[in-house]
Amino acid sequence: MWVSNCLRNRKQRVAINDTHSDWVTVSSGVPLGSILGPILFNIFINMTLNCKVIDIEEDSMLLQRDLYRLEAWADKWQKRFNTDKCKVMHVGRNNASHPYILNGKTVGNTDMEKDLGIFVNSKLSRRNQCKANKIMGYIKRGIDARDENIVLPLYKSLVRPHMEYCVQFWAPVNKGDIAELERDQRRATKVITGMGGLQYHIKIRVIHFRKKTTEV
Repeated sequence: MWVSNCLRNRKQRVAINDTHSDWVTVSSGVPLGSILGPILFNIFINMTLNCKVIDIEEDSMLLQRDLYRLEAWADKWQKRFNTDKCKVMHVGRNNASHPYILNGKTVGNTDMEKDLGIFVNSKLSRRNQCKANKIMGYIKRGIDARDENIVLPLYKSLVRPHMEYCVQFWAPVNKGDIAELERDQRRATKVITGMGGLQYHIKIRVIHFRKKTTEV
């Protein structure tokens, strides 16, 4: 009854300043901006989620069969997939890269996609994830001041989030990725004046944990 009351007798209208449209009954879809919304949406799309390892030709045929089933599901629930926004990412060196069809159109291929701020590419590499060095370059070129009280807040609010966002997923394990992160941090310490005489590990403490260099 709780879920039913949330979905029944729903209406909506458009409001611009003091002008309102007529109320229209909402007979389908998931209400946005509600606590139940994400839960209901997950239930609604649960049948559309699938994953398959493609080793032989028959595996690709089974995956294509699943796509046909998705088309039937979309027709039943009056939802249509936008084929132009659907992509296939072929992972693995020996991947045969079979073509797949959705809504009568061949689904395009992609080498890298971004989902909720996370970059995933066909090589499962993390090299495109962190953009901290680019942001630090913008700060260096756009801000003439090099004082710690100016640069440090910019670093913590604009650069550091790029290093930490979803790090549990893309956590660097390769030496090259780790070196790249270290390079970004070293560049930040070089922008701030008055840190030339400090050892590197102290500089890192300053830019991450301290407010002023004099507190070290």
